[in-house]
Amino acid sequence: MAVNLSKGQKVSLSKGMSYALVGLGWDTNRYDGSADFDLDASAFLLGANGRVRNDDDFIFYGHQAGENNCVVSTGDNRTGEGEGDDEQLLIDFSKVPANVERIAITVTIHEAEERRQNFGQVSNAYVRVARRSGESDLVGTEELRYDLGEDYSIETALVVCEIYKHNGDWKFNAVGAGYQGGLYALCKAYGVNV
Repeated sequence: MAVNLSKGQKVSLSKGMSYALVGLGWDTNRYDGSADFDLDASAFLLGANGRVRNDDDFIFYGHQAGENNCVVSTGDNRTGEGEGDDEQLLIDFSKVPANVERIAITVTIHEAEERRQNFGQVSNAYVRVARRSGESDLVGTEELRYDLGEDYSIETALVVCEIYKHNGDWKFNAVGAGYQGGLYALCKAYGVNV
């Protein structure tokens, strides 16, 4: 049975978890605009200084794999329709470079300013971590879940969670921090050249 977390909670990932699936899902509320909501999941591989080592440490629909395929995006769901995860990131912890201390998992709204959209128009957002039995397991067994129940009325970017190393073990931190400025602001904060 999965453990449900609250904002700010930190828990260890299961000992021996080699492969993980990070699933993100959401629904959109009704709003006056005519454009679809296109939310995008991304991962930033961060060193001890909290910044990417280089631009290849930014994984998203346009650059779907980190070094050695340590983190892989499964693609871009442009509408968020359907049940279950809307976007997924696959992690192979054995391939994460030794000088990567944290993996920040984020969600942004594509063209949020142009479309006049924000996370206040999004509901039922969650992130979950599932243990995968191997590289070919694309479903896994859910172990952790964090429901983002807060109202982000003006934010266009969210740092949903961080997976970080502590004394050689990987841990999960339910962050839930909202930002204005969308993906551009996150890239600048994490040191990606945009």
